[in-house]
Amino acid sequence: MRIIEHAPLGALNTFRVDAKSRFLVILERPEDIPALLADPCFHGLPRLILGGGSNVLFRADFPGVVVKVALRGIGLVEEDAAHRLVRAAAGESWHDFVRWTVGQGWPGLENLSLIPGTVGAAPVQNIGAYGVELADVCEAVEAVDMATGEVRIFDRAACRFAYRDSLFKQQPGRWLITAVTFRLPKAFAPRLDYPGVREALVGSEPAPLAVSDAICAVRTAKLPGLEADQPGSAGSFFKNPLVPAGQAEALRARFPALPAWIQPDGRSKLSAAWLIEQCGWKGRREGDAGVYAKHALVLVNHGRATGAQLWALAEAIRASVRERFGVELEPEPIVLP
Repeated sequence: MRIIEHAPLGALNTFRVDAKSRFLVILERPEDIPALLADPCFHGLPRLILGGGSNVLFRADFPGVVVKVALRGIGLVEEDAAHRLVRAAAGESWHDFVRWTVGQGWPGLENLSLIPGTVGAAPVQNIGAYGVELADVCEAVEAVDMATGEVRIFDRAACRFAYRDSLFKQQPGRWLITAVTFRLPKAFAPRLDYPGVREALVGSEPAPLAVSDAICAVRTAKLPGLEADQPGSAGSFFKNPLVPAGQAEALRARFPALPAWIQPDGRSKLSAAWLIEQCGWKGRREGDAGVYAKHALVLVNHGRATGAQLWALAEAIRASVRERFGVELEPEPIVLP
C-alpha cells in the first residue's frame, strides 16, 4: 500500500482535471485493507474509491482520502453445460477484461467493449451499452464495508441494480469493491439491433470477438479516445431521462422526431443527446470546456478546463433542456464538491 500526501489527480481522471487530494492510497493487495481502515491519519476524512477515474468530475481539490484500487487477477471459477463463472479483480481494466473473455471465444460481454474504467467501477454505475447492462451478467460483487471492515458478497439482487444505478452508487464511499464474478452464457445470442453495429459486421461472422470489434469501431467513430491528443472526457455525461408515458406523448406531439423508447414499467426513455442537440449545444465551447462535436452527450476538456468550468457548462445545458422541454437531465458521473 502506497500513501501519497497532497497528490495530483490529473492523471487519474479521464477529464484530466487538475485537482489534488489530501491523501492518495494506491491499494494493490486486499490484505492491506485492514491497515488502510485502521490508519489514524485517515480517521474523520471523507473517502473516495477510485477506479479508472472515467466516471468522476472533481469540481475542486478533494479534502480527504482517495483510494486508487489497483487489485489484479482474472480467472475462470467454474462452469457447467450452460454457463461460465469468471472472476476479475476490481483494479483490472474493464475493456481489457472484456477483450480477454471474447478472445477466449466466450460471449456475454462483447457489447460492453471499449467502456473506460475498471472492473470494480462497473457495478457501481451498472454500466451499459448497445442493449446490454452489467446487471444482465453479474453473478456476485465482493466488497469491504469501509466503516466496519466487514467483507460482504452481494448477489445480483442485493446489488439493487437500476438504470445507471446500484446500491454502491447510492452509498458512496461505503463499499470498497474488491472483485466481481460474472455469469457468462455459453450459447452465443448476439445483440446487433443498435444503429451501426450490424453494418460494422458486414463481411464478418457474428462471433464474440467480431461483435466486440464492431462495437469498438462504432464507439471510436463517435466518442473521444483516451489518447493524449484527444480531449479529456468521461464519456456520456447525462443519463437518458425516464419520463411518464403522458409526458412522453405530449413531447412527441410537439416534437415528432424525438427518439423515445417505452420501458417495462410504462415510462419512456428519451434521448438526452437529441434534447441537447436541439438546444444548440453540440460542438459548442466555453473556453476549454465544451460539448464534443461528434456526440452531444459528451462533455470535453479541450486543455485546461477546471472541474468548476465543466460543471458550469453542464448546468447551463441542463437549464436550457429544462426550459425548452420541461425535462430534467441527471449527470452520469459522480460530481464531487
